Amino acid sequence: MSPADLTLACWRALDTAAATRCAEDAARRAGGRLLGLDTSAHPGGVRHRAVIERAGERYALVPGGEVTVGFDVDAWQPLPEQLGSYREESLAGGFGFEPDPRARLAQVMTPPRTVTLPTVLMAVEPRRLPEIPSLVPALLAGEGLRLPSPDEWEHACGAGAGTLFRWGDGFPADSSPYGGGTGPHHPHNAFGLHIAFDVYDSAEMTSDPGSVYGGDGGEAVCGGYGTLLEWLPLATANRNPSTAAFLDGPEGEDVFEDFNARPVIDLD
Repeated sequence: MSPADLTLACWRALDTAAATRCAEDAARRAGGRLLGLDTSAHPGGVRHRAVIERAGERYALVPGGEVTVGFDVDAWQPLPEQLGSYREESLAGGFGFEPDPRARLAQVMTPPRTVTLPTVLMAVEPRRLPEIPSLVPALLAGEGLRLPSPDEWEHACGAGAGTLFRWGDGFPADSSPYGGGTGPHHPHNAFGLHIAFDVYDSAEMTSDPGSVYGGDGGEAVCGGYGTLLEWLPLATANRNPSTAAFLDGPEGEDVFEDFNARPVIDLD
């Protein structure tokens, strides 16, 4: 099967031998080599993780096809601990948030939608931005690379999971959404990407300047917005417009070290 024809549904269904052949073909097309195929169980029913090396950088195979991205805020039922956190911390903090946490999610989460995406390779680790973030697209293009679109980023992060976070709907009470330690945000995701792992350090640009994902530079933590809202920037469909405006504004050149860009290789 050609990588151009590979869909998420097909990738889930392939046996190890077929997945290896497909990953090797993708590596050849990208001018790289297959480092390995992890066949252990992963979230969202993904059976394989393929990691490819090209020019000293590791990339993960991200199958495309027709996929669902975004998040249905109206259908979301907050867990008891999430609702308790919001009421006891966020509302009591005097930040002007609405009594229903869905109102806050509606401001920062993208709506559910079905899109058709190409199969691509995405860098396992994001790169730190240069001093002038607006130069990123041209710098990547000079290497035959590009930024992911917002739809591609959400799909690559969630890997078809459909939950609030890439690992599920909840977050651990004994962990923080930043720093070291343990927690479901630290391991690589189902496609093998190190993504949405630290609200301070994992915010990423996309091809849309108004769409920054994966973190908020620590805004919610530093602001004391409460546990639920501190974790929310790691949600797969969280596209906080204030974070994008900050990066794109006059302060952007001063905070570039807190933001990232994840290179994409097309396989056409």
